[in-house]
Amino acid sequence: MSGVQTRKVTGEEDGMRLDRWFKEHYPGLAFGALNRLLRKGSIRVDGRRAKSNARLESGQTIRIPPMDDAAAVSPPSQPRADEETLKALKDMTLFEDDMVLVLNKPFGLAVQGGPGLSKHVDGMLEALRDKQGRKPRLVHRLDKDTTGVLIVAKTKGAASSLAAAFRARTTKKVYWALVRGVPKPRQGRISSYLAKGDDEASPDKKERMRIAQHGDRGADHALTLYNVIETAGRGLTWVTLRPVTGRTHQLRAHCNHIGHPIIGDPKYFDVENWDIPGGIQHRLHLHARRLLIPHPGGGQIDVTAPLPQHMQQSWNLLGFSTQGMGGDDDEEWESLAMKGASR
Repeated sequence: MSGVQTRKVTGEEDGMRLDRWFKEHYPGLAFGALNRLLRKGSIRVDGRRAKSNARLESGQTIRIPPMDDAAAVSPPSQPRADEETLKALKDMTLFEDDMVLVLNKPFGLAVQGGPGLSKHVDGMLEALRDKQGRKPRLVHRLDKDTTGVLIVAKTKGAASSLAAAFRARTTKKVYWALVRGVPKPRQGRISSYLAKGDDEASPDKKERMRIAQHGDRGADHALTLYNVIETAGRGLTWVTLRPVTGRTHQLRAHCNHIGHPIIGDPKYFDVENWDIPGGIQHRLHLHARRLLIPHPGGGQIDVTAPLPQHMQQSWNLLGFSTQGMGGDDDEEWESLAMKGASR
């Protein structure tokens, strides 16, 4: 391709990540090459520099620099995934129709690729390409070690609709977690600003989100509602969490912020001289339990994911029973939390 081009974002592409847009239109352009062009400012959105994870809006213009014609050519087709991958996706499936696929993501499986990752949900979805070569699209993320409900769009229109629902906060996400100590009050809201770790911090803390002040560079407001469901002595507590906003590591950072980090969290649980009780696995105890979201075709999707094995083991050990548990759908705690004092 010779010369600079400008392309407009269509209505169906509203809410799509910039890197996914390029994967759709320039499938031969490697992810590393895309990031180099973005860092140089060769690719711009509405005349401004952008990052690969930027969300596009209908009507925006994307500046495309001169690139080799190979960028617009799909890489050699890969053989269809083996039966093991297809079976794994089937075993994870909680709900599926012509527009939507809902998975129960297991512990340790990344949603998207990255350095050192050979297996991830996005890659597994290659097995589900249809006869026209269309692949199901991710519309949100879970951390690698967070388990539970993950929704995937099977069409462009569904992806646009679901992404818009997440942006408009017309979804309801309920998480279950096991935390250290007993939060007080037992129902409440955690409101803060979150930003990425300081540049001068240690490599580990650079990857964490930190509590920031309004006006700090890169700081975004984050709001989480929480409710104590049951306690085991004074040491461990089962809480439900509802993220009103959707910031990176929001629930993990917020639980740590109020002094009750999530058990097994490798990034935010740094309480000195504290050991995980015997029988509880050293794995992140955070589970995306339930998701309610408008269905792209009308009506509502309401999906619940069972606890992963390591959390079920902890629940059994601590005597927590999920039978008849109303914390998933009881709106009373939510209204009380909204009225409660922020922490």
